[in-house]
Formats: sequence, C-alpha cells, structure tokens
Amino acid sequence: KESSPFINSSDPEKSQQYDGKNMALFEEEMDTSPMVSSLLSSLANYSNLPQGSKEHEEAENNEGTRKKPVQAPRMGTLMGVYLPCLQNILGVILFLRMTWMVGIGGVIEAFVIVLMCCSTTMLTAISMSAIATNGVVPAGGSYYMISRSLGPEFGGAVGICFYLGTTYAGAMYILGCIEILLIYIVPQAAIFKMEGLEGSEAEAAMLNNMRVYGSLVLTFMAIVVFVGVRYVNKLALVFLACVISSILAVYAGVIKTAFEPPLFPVCTLGNRTLVWKGFDVCAKVIERDNATVTTKLWRMFCDSEFLNATCDTYFSNNNVTEIQGIPGVTSGILKENLFSTYLEKGMFLEKKGLSTYLEPDEIPTNSNRYVLADISTFFTMLVGIYFPSVTGIMAGSNRSGDLRDAQKSIPIGTILAITTTSFIYMSSVVLFGACIEGTVLRDKFGEAVRGNLVIGTLAWPSPWVIVFGSFFSTCGAGLQSLTGAPRLLQAIARDGIVPFLRVFGHGKANGEPTWALLLTAVICESGILIASLDSVAPILSMFFLMCYMFVNLACALQTLLRTPNWRPRFKFYHWALSFLGMSLCLSLMFICSWYYAIVAMAIASCIYKYIEFRGAEKEWGDGIRGLSLSAARFALMRLEEGPPHTKNWRPQILVLVNVDAEQNVEQPRLLSLTNQLKAGKGLTIVGTALAGTFLENHPQAQQAEQSLKKIMETEKVKGFCQVVVSSNIRDATSHLVQASGLGGLQHNTVLVSWPRNWKQAEDHQLWRNFIELVRETTAASKALLVPKNIAAFPSNGERFTEGHIDVWWIVHDGGMLMLLPFLLRQNKVWRKCKMRIFTVAQMDDNSIQMKKDLTTFLYHLRIDAQVEVVEMQDSDISAYTYEKTLVMEQRSQILKQINLTKTEREREASLHTHTHISNSCSHPPDTVVQMTWTEAKCDGEQAKPLGATTPEAIKDLFNMKPNQFNVRRMHTALRLNSEIVKKSQEAKLVLLNMPGPPKNRTGDENYMEFLEVLTEGLNRVLLVRGGGREVITIYS
Repeated sequence: KESSPFINSSDPEKSQQYDGKNMALFEEEMDTSPMVSSLLSSLANYSNLPQGSKEHEEAENNEGTRKKPVQAPRMGTLMGVYLPCLQNILGVILFLRMTWMVGIGGVIEAFVIVLMCCSTTMLTAISMSAIATNGVVPAGGSYYMISRSLGPEFGGAVGICFYLGTTYAGAMYILGCIEILLIYIVPQAAIFKMEGLEGSEAEAAMLNNMRVYGSLVLTFMAIVVFVGVRYVNKLALVFLACVISSILAVYAGVIKTAFEPPLFPVCTLGNRTLVWKGFDVCAKVIERDNATVTTKLWRMFCDSEFLNATCDTYFSNNNVTEIQGIPGVTSGILKENLFSTYLEKGMFLEKKGLSTYLEPDEIPTNSNRYVLADISTFFTMLVGIYFPSVTGIMAGSNRSGDLRDAQKSIPIGTILAITTTSFIYMSSVVLFGACIEGTVLRDKFGEAVRGNLVIGTLAWPSPWVIVFGSFFSTCGAGLQSLTGAPRLLQAIARDGIVPFLRVFGHGKANGEPTWALLLTAVICESGILIASLDSVAPILSMFFLMCYMFVNLACALQTLLRTPNWRPRFKFYHWALSFLGMSLCLSLMFICSWYYAIVAMAIASCIYKYIEFRGAEKEWGDGIRGLSLSAARFALMRLEEGPPHTKNWRPQILVLVNVDAEQNVEQPRLLSLTNQLKAGKGLTIVGTALAGTFLENHPQAQQAEQSLKKIMETEKVKGFCQVVVSSNIRDATSHLVQASGLGGLQHNTVLVSWPRNWKQAEDHQLWRNFIELVRETTAASKALLVPKNIAAFPSNGERFTEGHIDVWWIVHDGGMLMLLPFLLRQNKVWRKCKMRIFTVAQMDDNSIQMKKDLTTFLYHLRIDAQVEVVEMQDSDISAYTYEKTLVMEQRSQILKQINLTKTEREREASLHTHTHISNSCSHPPDTVVQMTWTEAKCDGEQAKPLGATTPEAIKDLFNMKPNQFNVRRMHTALRLNSEIVKKSQEAKLVLLNMPGPPKNRTGDENYMEFLEVLTEGLNRVLLVRGGGREVITIYS
C-alpha cells in the first residue's frame, strides 16, 4: 500500500478508481453484482413506503432516483402498538352485550366463551408476531404479511375478507353508537315512536330508527374521513381516554358494591320482571292518610283506580316484590348466576326462587309491561356475538409504517394488549356475575332498572360515565374502521392482483383513497340496513376468523417447510401453536354460524380462484410456493418407487421440434397433435436441439425457449420446454431423449415428425439422425410416434364431423395402437370419427376366428371399433418389386461410392422425382416408366455420371442384382401399402406399426425408402413403435 500513488492523493476520481483496483477480480461483474459496501449503504437508507402499495424492491429498481430522506417514524411500543390495540379490542360489545351474555350463558359458559376467543387471538398474535418480525413489513399490515407469506391468491382472498370484516365492524360500531343514543341518552329522539307498541311492531320501529340514524351517522363519519384523516387521528386519544375511564369506573363501582351497593330496585310480579316505566312505587296499594290507595302500577293492570276494579288475572293472583338489582360483590349472588338460562324469543324474564301462580290455560296479557327476551338464545349464538370484542389485534401491525422499530414493537405491544384485554374480559365475567342480579343481567336494554345501561348501574360515580364513555368510544371505533378499511382496499388494489379492484387504487392527490372510501361506505350501509347489532356481529366474526386462520396457517407452513428465508426475530412461536390457533379459528367459525361460515369460505374461494384464473403475475417468494415444492418432491419420490401399472400408463410425451434460423418452431402442428393426444393430462416436454457451444449460443437458446413457450401457450399445451445445445444436432437430440424429465416424471413416448425432404437433403445427416433416434428410443424402451405429412394434420380449432381413424394392427407391441385412437377421440377435433381396426391374416391363419377373437378383445378393452381382417395371399414377387428394389439399391450405392458435388446431387434428386411409382402391384411391370439408370441399362448404353472415378466401377453398379432380403422387404411394403390404400384412402388418420431399422447399419438408407413405400398415397399417417411394455389392459 506504501507504493500506491493514490495514498495522499486528493483527486476523488483517482481514489475511486483505486478502490476498484482492490476488487479488480470482480470489476467486470460490478454492474450486476454491486460491492457490498454500496449495497449496505442503500439498505441503511431504507424507508417505509406509503400504505402497502408498492413492493419495496420494485420501487428501488424502477424509480432509479434516490428517495428523499423521510423523517424517521416516531412511535414506540406504547403509543404505536399497545394503546391502538387496546382501543380497537375494547369496544361496543363490552359495554352493550357483556352483562347480557353473562346473564344468559351463566358465569361458567361465558367464561369458557371468553377463554376460547382470547386463546384464539393470543395464538394468532404469536403467529402474527413471527411473520411480522420476519423481515421488514411496510405499511399494509396484515394484508401485506399474509400475501407475502402465502402468495397473491391467498393474500387477495384474505385481504378482501379482512377488508369486509373491518367494514362490517364499522357498521357494528355505528349501530352500537345509535343504540346508546336512542335507548339511553335521548330516547325521545326516535323518529318511529315505540310507545304503546307491542312485540314485532315495537321491534320493527326500533330497527327502522336504527336504519335512519345509522345512515345519517355513517354519512357524517364518511365526510369526516374524507375531509381529513388527521382529525380522526387527533381524536383517537380522546376516544381512548373514554374507553379507559369507563373501564376504571366499572372496577371502582365493583369495589364500592362490597360495602355500599348502589340502589337500583327491580320490581317483579310473581316471578316475572316488570318494565320499570310509568310507575314510581313497586306495590299494588299503599297506605296514605289511613286509607289504602292504589298505585300507578295498579292502574296499568286494572281498568280503574278503585279497589273493586277488574284486574288482569295474573296481576290479581300474584304478589309484587321489590328486589335489589345490584346486591354487591359480597352478597353471594354468584352462585345463582353460575349456570345458563337460555330463553326463547318472547319469554318472560323470571326471577329464580320467587313464588308464582299461573291459572291453567291462562293467556298472557299486557305482555309489554314485562321484560321479555327479544331474541332466542343459545350457546353458539353467544360466541358469534361476543367474538368481535376480541378482534382488533392487527391494529399495531397495520401501523407498522409509523413505528420506530416495528420488529420489536409489534410482538410486545400486541401480546401485552391481548393479555390486558383478556384479563379485563375474564374479570368482568366473574365480577358481573358476582355483583348483579340475574334478571338484571338478562335484561338486555336495562328496562327493569328504569332504562339504565346495565353496566352503567355498576359504575361509580355515575352511570353517565359509562353511557358517554361507551358512546364516544363506539364513535371513535367507527371512525377508525372507516379510516382503516379504505386504506386496506387501496393497498390490495394497488398490488394489482384483483384486476376489477384497480379503480379503487386511485384517490386524492395526497393519496387519500376516495373511491375506496365510497365503496366502504356502501358496504357499511348494507350492514346498517340489517340494523340489529346481534345480526351484524356474527358476519364480521366470520371474516375476522378467516383472516386469523390464514395468519396461523402462514406461520405453521413457513415453520414446517423450513423456508430458508424464514428467520423471525420473535422466537417464541411453534408450528403446533399456530396449528392449534388455526383449528380454533375454524371451529369458532362453524360454532358461530355454520351457514355464515360456508358463505365466507365460498367468497374467499371465489376470490382465490379468480386471482388464480386471471393469472397472478406477482412473485413474492411466498410459502405456498414452498409448499408446492415440498409436495412436488414428495410426489416425485413416491413415483420413483416403481414403474407405473399398466392401468396408470399414459403417454408422457417428449415432443422434438426443429427451429429455424430465427428460433421459430418449424412444425407447429406437432404441438396441435400433442394437445389432441394429451387432453391436458400427463407430462409434456417440448424439446429442441441447437448445434454449437453453450457459451456462444446461450442467447439463441433463450430465444428458442421463449418461442417454444409462446407456441405452447398458443396451442394450449400444458408442460415444460427444454433447449439443449451440443456440438451437433445428433448429440443434442440424444441428450434430450436420455435426460429429459425428473425421477418418475419422465417421458415414455417420443413424438417426432417425419424428415420431409430426406431425399433432397444437403447431406445424409437428416435421415441418419432420424434412424439413430429410432434406434435410441427402442434401446431406451420408449414408444415412438412419427406423424408423416404433419402439415396436413388438423389444428385445434378444426372439427371432423365424420370419418374414420383406421388402425392397421400388424404386430403387437404393447397396445399403443389401441390406446392412441381412444385418446384422440377424447378431443373435440376427433370426437365424431369412428374407429376401425384392420389386422392382417397370413395363409395359415383362420381369419373368421381371428375376427371373433379381436372383437372379444376389444369388447373387454371397452373400446368401440369396427373390426376387419385383411387376408394377404402368398403371391409371387412381381418384376415391379425387383425393379423398385434395384432402383433403390443402385441409388444408395452411387451415393456411397461417388462423392457427388452439390449441383450433381440436386440433378440426381430431380431425376429421382421424375420417376412415377404406381400405387398397386397389380399393374404389369411393362407399364411402369423406368428410371434413368434402368433405361440406360435396357438400351445397353452406359449413362456416365459426372465425377465418376473409373468407368469400371460404374459398370459394376449397373450389372448388380438386387439383394434377396431387400426384395422381400420391398415386397411386403408394396403389398401392405396396396391393401392400406384400398381400405383406408379416405380415412382421416391411419395408424400403423412402424417397422424397426435394420440391425446392421448397412441398409439404413433403404429403411427410409421402405417406409416411404409403405405409406405412399396416404394423406395423414401416424407411424407407431411401442416401448416394449403393455400399455392397455382388459382388467379394471
């Protein structure tokens, strides 16, 4: 370093250059792999992005410009997580329904409900803490966490569920707020008067009041949120103070009841509780000035104020008793309140232990004077109504963008808040049961205690503390919901995974989600039109439970899959806890209301399928991807265990295609045929081979892969593509045949098109490669399908309305010939075609018996086809056959001996094309136009090809006699071809056994000629070679 010229240099450019010199080894890759130092400095400057919208990685890459330094978030654990969670969890249900729940379900069952719900949220919070501390969570909270853990499909489904839950929570808070206003604060404000109305009429009037006022309050709140969220945030602390002061007032009241219970008398007639309204004294008559005077209560049940008046039967037969509504914590009332008292709608609230006399067949009258049950109650219903009071645990993680250290604050704050609220709820259940009379607890609207809020009767110094505290806290919670829900929707919309929601990603210039707020208000209004707090609560319970279930699932999956990226800072989690939380959520969903649970799941499933169908292009490295990998690995290991049973055999196809100089596929119809064969099932690998070295041809290989993917998409072929680069095409094709697939998921069939211009080819390599491929597939025990004249094959859009698929079954090689037409006929293109099977009988075969056997065999195979046996009589080998064989052999000899120049080869090819070959052997040989060589021989002249080395060599050629083996093979090819043309010329497709190439390589060039002769005059031919194993069975 001493010798460095730059040590004392002050020139910044030079010193930068020197820094690079230390890393000279890596300098060429600096643009793709930056220095660690520069990476760290960019990471340290990381700032949270606006609410859940953009991926932080994408933003870094796309914007290119450095972000403006953002003021560091200020909130710690207390202000940022603990208090918001506390405020969101404690709310309307605690003030309006908790006492009623304890009265109906009894202390024991109410405690069980609270314990279940609180355990669920605690387990969810543990899972959530693990996810929230596994990397930076930008704003967008729970939605962001789930979508990045479980993928866009689950993320979208759960995000929308959470959004709907939050929106309906807004509706529930507004309904709670109106209930407090109209029943406890200003009952005279009701538009639909309830005075004097009974039963369903009174109920309808109440619900209509809720609807009108609810809609007004919703409109007002929406305007407040629209005008400015900052007002909502400023008021948040005020609302929180209301909640905390209300709860403290209740605890203070409980302590006070121990030595001085408040005076809230309850009036009962017999054992029925009376509505304390319109009378002052709980007695039938009172003594005044030595005279017995009737009370207002008397006048309510009798037709006059005199003692001889006609009174209601039940009133006459039963005594009026005044009991203490709040006996106090030391009174021992807890024993009475331990067990449940479920009521049917319209039943009287009765005080246990009081005597009552009821005449037989007495019809109840004046029922509006008594406190009645307004709805039928049962355990599961209580769970549904109570659960919303434990939701709100996401409040901290939703604010992750504003926290100083989200990874530390979210777990601590959320778990502390849940612990605090769980303690408040559990102690409330016991204390309410220990302080308040059972009839008062079951009195939902406090009618027996002069229309006071029941929990208010317990509060100190005054019931109004609770009434106003709960009113403001519900208003605040409603505002918070209307603020949070549109932001959540905006985050989902901006992610772009649910296309039809994109419009809701837009908003005001400052990013406020205007359209999302509008949609939220509309959905919220639907909740308000339901108008009953008890009906809305189970709806939002569903959505929240579903959201929590997925949070637990995300944590359990990530833990079990041991994803390398799963390294949460929060260590106190375990997959078993997450799994328990998930099970609890699912159980609670069905406990609350099985039909709501099914609807919520249906909504989530529809969203999931929609996102999947529209193709979620987002790749978030999610847990489901990891699950797919694990499942795939497990399935592959299972497949490895042995070869598939014949029943499970299906063609797993390797399609070998050629690409031109622009890397475009030359035979797209091969892929159409693949699609028709596969019907979307099994494995398809589309492969192509490129000559050259991988390093030089890598760009072409990528281009070829893209064009393969494109054409696979066009032809609707589901599968994989593979491009192999090798020194020559032959080797590359061989590599594809050997190495494609993985484990048990390997191809068993190779589909390759017939080399069309093999005769005119520049060199023999084209047909040599083809024959080598045939040999290789045979050696590898793979089936081979060779469509000839592939351009004439139908595209996927075509439909054959009639016609036949003809199978020429000459040798049995595993039943491929039977299976392929069956598979093709599953496709719309070939569905209307009938199947015909031809088999060849030799001289000594019994063709009638053969036909019977084949028909039986097909019957057992459950394949419908016409059967025909073609008899091939032994006949003499015609002169034409000799002629044809000779022409073939001479041609191949000449090509071998004489190294023809390019032009001569072209001329030779053109000579060959002038030859006319008859389709049938029945023609007399003298009618055939002879080929040039033969004419020369007949005329006794020697046509001297250019470039021949010695005339003697050529003379030997023309005096040669055809090989007997070749003559026999040519004879078979011609005879078969004539039969096939006769029977199947009109067929839409002919399937035919493909004979194998010769064992010794001397006759390779003749082999191609035999195949040409065999298939001559046919439009569409599929040559089939079996893979040496049975692929079709008669057994079930």
